[in-house]
Amino acid sequence: MTDANSLVYEAHFVRTPFQLLSGMRWRKLVALRIDGEGVLLGGAPARYERQLAFVPWCDITTIVIWHQRTAGNGINYIGVQRKPGAPALPGMNSGLSREKAARLAPHVDYELFLASRPINFWRLDPERLQAAVEAFAPQVPVLVYSQPHLS
Repeated sequence: MTDANSLVYEAHFVRTPFQLLSGMRWRKLVALRIDGEGVLLGGAPARYERQLAFVPWCDITTIVIWHQRTAGNGINYIGVQRKPGAPALPGMNSGLSREKAARLAPHVDYELFLASRPINFWRLDPERLQAAVEAFAPQVPVLVYSQPHLS
């Protein structure tokens, strides 16, 4: 029998001096956690507690890894596509209008955009992510969206 705790996937933000300066001490901040209850999306380190969001498996239809093109290398995100009517989540994108989100990432559904977190200041391990999702919610697919070339 496999220990369920060994299947939990948890990624942490890299600790930075900003944490000390902002009064957060050196505690480990969870960027992403996948366990038997659902998915925990960490908040941005500067607003961690206010942006922390938990999504139970019963609200999740898909986990999506996607890329937003920017002037530089772009930004990778992870998000949860949720069932229609699921409650709004706190997060850095929560105040973003549908139009602005469509300009920033036209290939991503608005609700997914709102329920996404950038993968920066932490690393995503795709194999461990997939193993955790298969262990706790095998009915939930993990998809990777690519942004179409914009002319």
